[in-house]
Amino acid sequence: MKTSTIPTLLGPDGMTSLREYAGYHGGGSGFGGQLRAWNPPSESVDAALLPNFTRGNARADDLVRNNGYAANAIQLHQDHIVGSFFRLSHRPSWRYLGIGEEEARAFSREVEAAWKEFAEDDCCCIDVERKRTFTMMIREGVAMHAFNGELFVQATWDTSSSRLFRTQFRMVSPKRISNPNNTGDSRNCRAGVQINDSGAALGYYVSEDGYPGWMPQKWTWIPRELPGGRASFIHVFEPVEDGQTRGANVFYSVMEQMKMLDTLQNTQLQSAIVKAMYAATIESELDTQSAMDFILGANSQEQRERLTGWIGEIAAYYAAAPVRLGGAKVPHLMPGDSLNLQTAQDTDNGYSVFEQSLLRYIAAGLGVSYEQLSRNYAQMSYSTARASANESWAHFMGRRKFVASRQASQMFLCWLEEAIARRVVTLPSKARFSFQEARSAWGNCDWIGSGRMAIDGLKEVQEAVMLIEAGLSTYEKECAKRGDDYQEIFAQQVRETMERRAAGLKPPAWAAAAFESGLRQSTEEEKSDSRAA
Repeated sequence: MKTSTIPTLLGPDGMTSLREYAGYHGGGSGFGGQLRAWNPPSESVDAALLPNFTRGNARADDLVRNNGYAANAIQLHQDHIVGSFFRLSHRPSWRYLGIGEEEARAFSREVEAAWKEFAEDDCCCIDVERKRTFTMMIREGVAMHAFNGELFVQATWDTSSSRLFRTQFRMVSPKRISNPNNTGDSRNCRAGVQINDSGAALGYYVSEDGYPGWMPQKWTWIPRELPGGRASFIHVFEPVEDGQTRGANVFYSVMEQMKMLDTLQNTQLQSAIVKAMYAATIESELDTQSAMDFILGANSQEQRERLTGWIGEIAAYYAAAPVRLGGAKVPHLMPGDSLNLQTAQDTDNGYSVFEQSLLRYIAAGLGVSYEQLSRNYAQMSYSTARASANESWAHFMGRRKFVASRQASQMFLCWLEEAIARRVVTLPSKARFSFQEARSAWGNCDWIGSGRMAIDGLKEVQEAVMLIEAGLSTYEKECAKRGDDYQEIFAQQVRETMERRAAGLKPPAWAAAAFESGLRQSTEEEKSDSRAA
């Protein structure tokens, strides 16, 4: 007895079952089985990142050193996130601390003045190596995070008594964070980071600088923080999922394309050089054997004499026939010779369009615009330039908040603790909590970096004025967009107004217009009030 088989319904491709075709195509074999051979393993971030961690970071380092576009991407992060001065805007949580707003503002002014003297000292006392100011350390941290995916800073204590503040910091390269004796990873020690059962970092194993390589390598264990809560080792990165121990550099998604583009550019340059190498050639009636003897070199004395004699005959012939026309020399070749002028061929051959396509892909992976990465601003209108800059600005502001500001705030807290202990700055007497009880509240702050790039200065100033007048923004926010502190600007405007008045100068046009506008408005209000009365 034959058993009947139920026919299997197939999808439009005639191969995939209808049940599988009706689900998510990305989890199936795809149309026509296109995805059948694509079976990546499902693994955690550490499992995907750490086995090739050192090699991946070394490749990113090589790209930044030797690839112009990669170096420009790092420079863009430094210039747009940090700029030339990373300014502190101290904002203690005065309501939570139980102090008045004016007390908090007075305390903040003292803190900001003392911090600036310490952080931006040209003697670089903030740096253990005495090479960097605070802003330079933040710029280095942002660059380190961009091409290594993380940054490390060690808070140290200077034992000398020559300076007021003992707090110092050391920038630590991610290359130096590794397991002792280069052992394999374990559950509680991964890539040089000791973690607890919850995944929180307890400390870091830091190796000594291996250059020049003749000393045995040693590792030092540094705790994440001291018993009192003071940060001892600052580690900043943006995790993408739980359980991640180290940061992944931003070049991973575009590393292959950047390396291949580098090779393509070198090949294109070599091709252009070869095509432009010969300006003209002379064809002769020499037979192949004689020509090859002349080209490859004469081995025997007889061949060398023949070559010398032939060249001498050519030189004598051309020297004896100086034909000129209107002052210009017209060469008359030997019988059988012909002069062929070589025109350099077009070396582009669609290369520029292909390069632009690759650069757009790379720019998307790096979080910057194509125009900024390639420095090509041709064929752009104001609207497209503004849209492109706004997208990059959003990326840079995220990095400023979660990378640069985190590094800066933790460094600032270490200094503020010492400044309060040494009574350089004094806490308000009516505060509800001490510094140790509310470290974050006393150290709460914002950081002002470089301003947003102005594409059309007039339009953007008009936009800022309209936002302020409409109540949708404040002077503080608009000045911060330009990389300025509104309090400093207001104070400077007051000083300049008083100096101009003392010198007998007229007020600026904007001040006169504002005064006339205010006077006109108040007059109209008085008239309306009198009518109502």
